[in-house]
Amino acid sequence: MSYLQTKLPTDTWVAASWEDYLQAIANPAYETARGYYYNGHMRIEMLPVGHDHAAADSAIALAVNLFGIAKNIALKSLNNCTYRKANHQECQPDISYYIGPQAQAIPWGTNIIDLDRYPAPDLVIEISSTTLLADQGAKRLLYEDLAVKEYWIVDVQQGQILAFAMLPANPQDGMAEQGSRRIRESQVLPSLAISVLEEALQRSRQMDQSQVGAWLLAQFQ
Repeated sequence: MSYLQTKLPTDTWVAASWEDYLQAIANPAYETARGYYYNGHMRIEMLPVGHDHAAADSAIALAVNLFGIAKNIALKSLNNCTYRKANHQECQPDISYYIGPQAQAIPWGTNIIDLDRYPAPDLVIEISSTTLLADQGAKRLLYEDLAVKEYWIVDVQQGQILAFAMLPANPQDGMAEQGSRRIRESQVLPSLAISVLEEALQRSRQMDQSQVGAWLLAQFQ
């Protein structure tokens, strides 16, 4: 099936081979889209990013970056970066972080991050204004399989954050549990309470970023 010749449903999961997915994302019509591939299905997200989504994205990135500065934690923040395990999985999360010893894991000059060569990010964040169900469902399973350590879903409408610690599979134990569990304090950014991030989201609706940043620094110091 040629996805270049057939109108492709967007913002939903569609059964597709890896080759179909690569053909679809190479289509100039999807140049500004975000692509995901998991478990034999692809998802091309085309919905425009509105004010509320963008503002929540900025507020969360501001909070994490200020926490890293205040606590002297090495960070590398990447927005809409593509991560790929060829023939198996691909994702473009809103925000992702390499933290601590991994902050310099990806060399300058890298385009798509090859997860067969480089480690997965420590923290992945999806900003959910219209994609909440997908972010809670298949994307969470995708990030589990990619061995991301922590995954946050920012519910823009409710001003809440669903944070998950990922449970890595143990290849030496076929019965080992793999999955994720809800947390209220970050494990990759120790002592960072999810409630503080949620308060920052709420404040960002009434305050400018400088004011929110000053409030965050007061919490972190």
